[in-house]
Order: sequence, then C-alpha cells, then structure tokens
Amino acid sequence: MDKIETINLLKDKAEKLGRLPKKSDFASSEICLIKAKLGPWNRALEQAGLKEISAHYLEKQEKVKQKRQQKKQMKSSKNADKNSIMQ
Repeated sequence: MDKIETINLLKDKAEKLGRLPKKSDFASSEICLIKAKLGPWNRALEQAGLKEISAHYLEKQEKVKQKRQQKKQMKSSKNADKNSIMQ
C-alpha cells in the first residue's frame, strides 16, 4: 500500500464514522502501516486533510529551520576564517 492508498484508508474511515478516526478504529496492522507511511497519528490525519495542521507544530518546524540555517552560517563562517588564516 502506498501513501495515497493510506490517505484514502483514513479518509474512507472518517467518512464511514462521520468523525475523525481514532487509532482504536483500526487494526494494529493498519495502525503500523499508517504510521510507517504518514508519520505520527496527528501528522497522518493532517496529511489526509482531516485535521488542520497545528500552530504548535508549525512553530516547531520554523524553529528547527532557523537553527539549521544558523548552524550552516556558523559553519561557513568558520570555513572562511580557516581559509583566511591559511593564506
């Protein structure tokens, strides 16, 4: 089963139940498949378009992105310093 089929599994279950599906609505093998293809439960529901992406998650992603950029800048400035010393 691919990612699209997994998303359809979640959407079909939501439509059948008339609410957001819970993990308890699925067999354990289906839960493992959903998590393997789509990530943690809340992220899976978000990817299926069943749940709005949480502000907390978006803030966390932005912080991670900023930290990565800072590390990259620090690394490039260290390399520039090494190059200027060697010359």
